[in-house]
Amino acid sequence: MQGNSLLKSSMFAVPLLIVFGLLASGPSALAQLNQSLPAYGQSGFRHCSDRTIAGDYGFLAEGVLLVAPGVSLQFRANGVAHFDGKGNLSWVEHTVIDGVLQQPGFGTAATGTYSVDPDCTGTAIVNTPNSKDPLSFGLVIVKQGSEVRTVLDTHAITSVFTRID
Repeated sequence: MQGNSLLKSSMFAVPLLIVFGLLASGPSALAQLNQSLPAYGQSGFRHCSDRTIAGDYGFLAEGVLLVAPGVSLQFRANGVAHFDGKGNLSWVEHTVIDGVLQQPGFGTAATGTYSVDPDCTGTAIVNTPNSKDPLSFGLVIVKQGSEVRTVLDTHAITSVFTRID
């Protein structure tokens, strides 16, 4: 019992001693440690690609459309998106803007393209009848590709896509 307690204490104490030793050694030791760790997105850290998000995803988008200075409209949509694993996407959505249903049911269809970087960030460009201009999104892939989170570059709308199992 006492040996087990000693083992637990040493598992905590050894890393702590290393950190204190590096701090005492000064900035050069910390810089060397930093250089030995893989940077975000480099080999050994993340390996995402367009194939990471392939399949069907349910999504919820919420936020505010900024239509003119001082004028904003509440935006809500949900739907099903398909990512083909090759950089193409399509979706159907049910959209309500400022309390007004845009089309009955899941009547709004959209298509677009996406690109995923090795660090699991990326972009998507989507054409939808709800907008005269293509929509540009920044995206991040989380949970090993089972979830995609986006922010629309214009307006103030975020969305979460969750893989449908």
